[in-house]
Amino acid sequence: MDEGTYGHQGNEMADQLATEAANKKNIEEFYTKITKSAVLCELKEPSVQQWQNEWKRSSKGAITKSFFLKIEDRLKLRLNATPKFTAIVTGHDNIKSYLYKYKIIDNPMCPCKKR
Repeated sequence: MDEGTYGHQGNEMADQLATEAANKKNIEEFYTKITKSAVLCELKEPSVQQWQNEWKRSSKGAITKSFFLKIEDRLKLRLNATPKFTAIVTGHDNIKSYLYKYKIIDNPMCPCKKR
């Protein structure tokens, strides 16, 4: 048989099974659909816990951790993460202490506006 014949037979079988299913009143369920929200809810707690564990173990992000100690608390906040907000929370911007840390300027207290 060629490919077209298999396709035709497959269509006929699908039509036959659909007709049988439509005519039956009591059809045994082979699976139960789960809503997207149920899956997300089920996955949220272990995901947040894993994130929290990694957050605690990491030696990075000290400034951000001082603002957000618990991941769960941070996720409850609705923050508008503007560039200025991100700079403050991460300590990564053209702020004097950052520029000094990476030896871009000589003095973290320098009043000059040079970068």
